[in-house]
Amino acid sequence: MATNQAKLDLEIVRENFILCQKVKDDIELEYYLKSLEELTRFLGLLGSALGFINSELQSEIAILKNFLSSPDVGQHFCTVKTMIEYERRKHLLNKEEYISGSRALLRLHRGLEFILACLKGLIKLGEREEASTVCHDAYMTTLANHHSNLIIAATKLATCNLPVKHELLAKVCGREENIRRAEEIMPETLELGLEIYNIIQNIYKKKKLLSLS
Repeated sequence: MATNQAKLDLEIVRENFILCQKVKDDIELEYYLKSLEELTRFLGLLGSALGFINSELQSEIAILKNFLSSPDVGQHFCTVKTMIEYERRKHLLNKEEYISGSRALLRLHRGLEFILACLKGLIKLGEREEASTVCHDAYMTTLANHHSNLIIAATKLATCNLPVKHELLAKVCGREENIRRAEEIMPETLELGLEIYNIIQNIYKKKKLLSLS
């Protein structure tokens, strides 16, 4: 059951958001993935409502972690730029039998945009206001642009069952002190997340890879 899962720790997200920006205008993938792994708890703790999205993001994280830990190619996957440059130089970006790290990261990048939009919307809600609307709107303005009509319909239906803000945060964060701490650091965490999103967006835009399928 979701209640037995480890809760979301935004401190971990914030710390790794900071660490992954050590290289100017680039992102270190090791720390980026640690942040994203923690953020997927947010989706996982919501139960089946966003299960498909959570599973997809976890699959992309696993792909990139495998590349990072590889003794053969791991050194090429330290940052976003080194990964793209390696896969482009080796003509791997569109190679059919190759699982592309650049493609996996692009999907994670889109997932991060969705999660940031959800959390940004939650900040603005009162404790007893429904979370379903902000999560639905966040989905429709982000990931829905990349999903089929069938997935969009299923996700729209699932988000209708989300609880009010306080109940959702209790489910995701646990005890009251954890909720208060999450609310304290959420604005800074979201700001850092947006900085990271923009850096990756600019890299992919300059490399003409935003439409990588």
